[in-house]
Amino acid sequence: MRTAYDVIITPVISEQSMDVAADKKYTFRVAVDANKTEVKHAVEEIFGVEVAKVNIMNYDGKVKRMGRYVGRTAAYKKAIVTLTEKSKEIEFFQGL
Repeated sequence: MRTAYDVIITPVISEQSMDVAADKKYTFRVAVDANKTEVKHAVEEIFGVEVAKVNIMNYDGKVKRMGRYVGRTAAYKKAIVTLTEKSKEIEFFQGL
């Protein structure tokens, strides 16, 4: 059985993600095989908030070269979680 900490890997801290954090939209890097329902339950369990909506994006790994050798970076999945109006904010993103 997967725990909530297996689904949510890390928060995404960038200029764009911090701009939408004011609208109670938070960005996380999640497990590649996680779905919207698992992400919603994981965020609610870890942070004690109420989730309204989850948007998920799949990113393919980029092709990288080192001389004549070709490889790929790892593929990953990103989720943008929107909280309800009456929900409290996530404190982790407040101090940044």
